[in-house]
Amino acid sequence: MKKWVAVTGRTRRHKIIRKDIVGTNERPRLSVYRSLNNLYAQVVDDMAGKTLVSLSTASPDLKDKIKKDAGNVKGAVLLGTALAEICKKNGISKVVFDRSGYLYHGRVKALAESARKGGLQF
Repeated sequence: MKKWVAVTGRTRRHKIIRKDIVGTNERPRLSVYRSLNNLYAQVVDDMAGKTLVSLSTASPDLKDKIKKDAGNVKGAVLLGTALAEICKKNGISKVVFDRSGYLYHGRVKALAESARKGGLQF
């Protein structure tokens, strides 16, 4: 018997988006997750099934810089620039942006634009 699971609008949109967006070795996928208190971003190679870079506003590297701004636009900007720096060190310059069903607005937009300013190409 199938168990009934409530599917939210965001998860439905995320499934639709993920049909078209695939991270490869040349252009990995930059996936964003947004919780109430923190932001999480990871660069994923879907072909190999590996996470290449992972960073969040809750990680010890950024926690000291961000302090109380972890869940707002200021935290998203700091996360985007730090993520771009780490990606450059690992030799990643081009990514495919996966907004994970969230609107391209506010924190998600700030993270994407700061990553672009940091040197990542979308």
